Amino acid sequence: MSDNTTPSRPAAVGAEGRKTATSKNAATSKKTATSKSTAANKKTATSKSTAANKKTATSKNAGAAKGTAAAKGAEPPARRPRRRPRFSVERGWFPPLGTKGRIALVASLLTGLLTHGYHLFRYPLYLTDEGIYMQRAWSLVRETSLSPYTYDYDHAPLGWITLAGWVFPLPKQFETFGNAINTGRFLMLLVHIAAVYLLFEIARRLSGSVLAATVTSFLFNVSPIAVYFQRQVLLDNLMMLWLLLSLFMLLRREVTIRSVFGGGMALGIALITKENAIFFVPSFMYLLYRRVKGSASSRFTSTLWPFAAATPIGAYVTYALLKNELLPSGFDFDLNNPPADHVSLLYTLWWQLNRNQGTLFSHTGLLQTSWLVRDKFLLIAGVCAMVMCLWIGIRDRRRNLGFLIAGTLALGYAFYLVRGSVVLDFYVTPLIPMFALCIGMITDRLLKGSFANRFMRGAHSLTRVAVPSFVAVLLLVSPASGYLVHTNTEGRTQIADQYQSKINLTGMQHAQIAWVRKHVPPNSRVIMDDDLWGELHDVRPFYPYAHSHWNASSDPDVRDKLFKKKWQNVDYIIMSNKMRKSMMTNNSDGRENWILQALRNSDRVWSVTEGNIKLEIYRVR
Repeated sequence: MSDNTTPSRPAAVGAEGRKTATSKNAATSKKTATSKSTAANKKTATSKSTAANKKTATSKNAGAAKGTAAAKGAEPPARRPRRRPRFSVERGWFPPLGTKGRIALVASLLTGLLTHGYHLFRYPLYLTDEGIYMQRAWSLVRETSLSPYTYDYDHAPLGWITLAGWVFPLPKQFETFGNAINTGRFLMLLVHIAAVYLLFEIARRLSGSVLAATVTSFLFNVSPIAVYFQRQVLLDNLMMLWLLLSLFMLLRREVTIRSVFGGGMALGIALITKENAIFFVPSFMYLLYRRVKGSASSRFTSTLWPFAAATPIGAYVTYALLKNELLPSGFDFDLNNPPADHVSLLYTLWWQLNRNQGTLFSHTGLLQTSWLVRDKFLLIAGVCAMVMCLWIGIRDRRRNLGFLIAGTLALGYAFYLVRGSVVLDFYVTPLIPMFALCIGMITDRLLKGSFANRFMRGAHSLTRVAVPSFVAVLLLVSPASGYLVHTNTEGRTQIADQYQSKINLTGMQHAQIAWVRKHVPPNSRVIMDDDLWGELHDVRPFYPYAHSHWNASSDPDVRDKLFKKKWQNVDYIIMSNKMRKSMMTNNSDGRENWILQALRNSDRVWSVTEGNIKLEIYRVR
């Protein structure tokens, strides 16, 4: 052992090994190395932090000897902050659904099944447009044509093609669920359940929150205006299913060729289901741009999507071209002189674009007389939430892309409704899920903000959920909201009409049909509304000369050949609830004068009234 191996030991190292000397610079060999933490042995000094015995943990700055000062210990490494879960609509970083999310999704699906399935075949009353779409589906199944009358391209045909595809494989086809409209309404129930799933996932991916998705689905399921219109056999409901599917495909985690092509095809199908889907297209295009921006395949995918969307539209245009019904005769688009020799797709589109009705905001407009009456909360809160979504999204487009998309989707369709063209009451249907989406996302944003304040942060998690839930329950049971309870015309508080088992509005129409079959001969020439068309043409005994007042006043084969525009050739008039008003509205050019004259020269032989609903049958003298 060399003299310069170790310094002198200030403390003895006993056999027990209890006391050790502290050394800052212990030479371990000829080439000395400084050690901060070494095990005690005969040749080296012990470390600054040693184990005092077999059972104790290593201390940061342990004094090894009784008489020595505490050694300078190294500071422990700082803990790395826990990384928050990343969320980005643009990059497809969506949080996983999780157990709570699955429970909320199942609850939303079951709620939709209950609210839209209960009382489905009794409420609301069968309406004209339901009869028209089922009538055209009947024509496809029975006659392999798009309409039993002249198809004038008033709507793209994929909606009733879908209805025909649903009816054809059923065991009793149109009578599987009692009658044609009931069979179509059952499909609307299935469509709604599928739409609930898509809307739930869309809301969750746009907001990153299960709470937003739950609130959105809840309003979509429970809103009275939603229940009223989404039960009906409407092209708008089928269009919204395809639009939600297209949006869902664009919100996949990865933007693949399959998702882009599928999303484009779904949008194209929506457009040839009902043309007003075009007002959602700008939002879809912007979302696609943000999703593929900067990717290696951005140019290809941004070209593939519109190509896929144009494919179904091209098939529709090709159909009209092959039938020589694309352009009007002589390329004449004069609205005062419709083409007489054949119908035209482009002429009909031009006519629809130039129709105007006035404003929705007048005291006689649909907003006051139909929409706000059914659901003030969803419409008013929806407009406010839409504005907030737009403000949040525009303020920071990079982080709040989901709010921007939700706001522009609602704004685009709201513009369609208020632009001044002809609007029917069920045209509001596609706006319902968009407003529900905006309300859900804003609700989630406000609750998260309230959770961050000092008072709510100290509250129990159960309290933070219970307080908003209690407010929601109060809203549901309040007669002022009209969601589950409302005040009837007699001032009594009762459950909403859509859930009352005593209310059987369609039973009135069944009674009307029963009287016709008992007292009206099958060869009678009958003027009616379209809601009864399937019953009189698909169930024996058939009534081949029963036609709606719309076709009797406009279709040359019916007007000029069967009735010859003479009221004396009418035997019976079956009046639906608002048929008289529709006839007056449709008579701006005098086309229904002879039908109204037949009504004036007739006797009422049957009628039934319930509330503000009145059905009648007249025998022409």
